[in-house]
Amino acid sequence: MAGAYISSLLSISLVLVLVGAAALLLVNARRVSDYFRENMRVSVLLYNDVSEKAAEALKAEVDSLPFTHSATLITREQGTRELQQMLGEDFLNVFESTPVPLSLELTLKAPYVSADSLEKVKSALKASSLVEDVDSRSMLVEALNSNISRISLILAVLTALMLFISVVLISNTVRLGLHARRFSIHTMQLVGATRGFIRKPFLARALVQGLLASLIAIAVLGAGLWFAWKGFPQLFGIIRPSALALVALIIIVCGVGICLISTWFVVNRLVAMDNDELFY
Repeated sequence: MAGAYISSLLSISLVLVLVGAAALLLVNARRVSDYFRENMRVSVLLYNDVSEKAAEALKAEVDSLPFTHSATLITREQGTRELQQMLGEDFLNVFESTPVPLSLELTLKAPYVSADSLEKVKSALKASSLVEDVDSRSMLVEALNSNISRISLILAVLTALMLFISVVLISNTVRLGLHARRFSIHTMQLVGATRGFIRKPFLARALVQGLLASLIAIAVLGAGLWFAWKGFPQLFGIIRPSALALVALIIIVCGVGICLISTWFVVNRLVAMDNDELFY
C-alpha cells in the first residue's frame, strides 16, 4: 500500500513540475520579451569633429529622454579596438588618422521598441546638431517583435494543453488508487455510512497527497532554476521573486485542487456502483 501511495505521489509531482514550468514561462512571458527588447541596441554616430566633452554632454541629455533605458559613450579608442578585432590589426594603415568617430550606444525602454516608435526615436536623436546618423536596426526589431508574438501564442497554447494533460493524468492516478479500495467503500456503505462520512477520509488523504506532491514539484523546479541561474546569472534579473511565489501558488492550487476534485467525483462514482459492478 505504501509503495502504491509513493508511486502515485511521485507521478503527481512530475506532472506538477511540468505545470510549474509552463506557468513560469507564462507568468514571465512579458518580462522575457521586455528583456530581449531592452537589449536591442541603437547606434548614434556623431560627426568627426565632435569633442569628447560635447559627446559626454550629449550622452547626459540622451540619458534623460523618456525612451532611453541606458546610454553608453563609445570613444574613438574603444571603437578602433572593436574594428581591429573585426577587420584585423592592419586596417588603420591606409588612413592618416583614425576614421572612427565618437558614438553612443542606446538601449531603449521596451514600449519604444517597435517600428513606429523607432522612427520617433530616430527623429528625436537626429535633431541634435552633433548627430550624423542613427542606426535603429528597424528590420531586426520587426523580426524580433514578430517572433515574440509568435512565441507568445505558441506558449499560451502549450500551457493550456499542459494544464489539460495534467488534469487528465492526475485524475487517472487518483482514480486508479481509489478503484483499488472500492470494496472498502462498499463495506462502509453496508454498515450504514453516509456519502459524506465515506468521502471525508479520502478527501483528507487527497488534500495531504496534493500538498506533498506540490511541495516536491516546487523543490524540483527550484533546483532546476538554481542550476539554470549558475549558467545564466541574468535569469533572476528577468524573473522576479513575486513571479516565483505566484508560480508556487499555482502549483499548490493545481495539485491540491485537482486531487480533491478528482477524489470527490471518483468516490461518488464508486459509492453509486452496484454490487455486481465492483468486480469489473
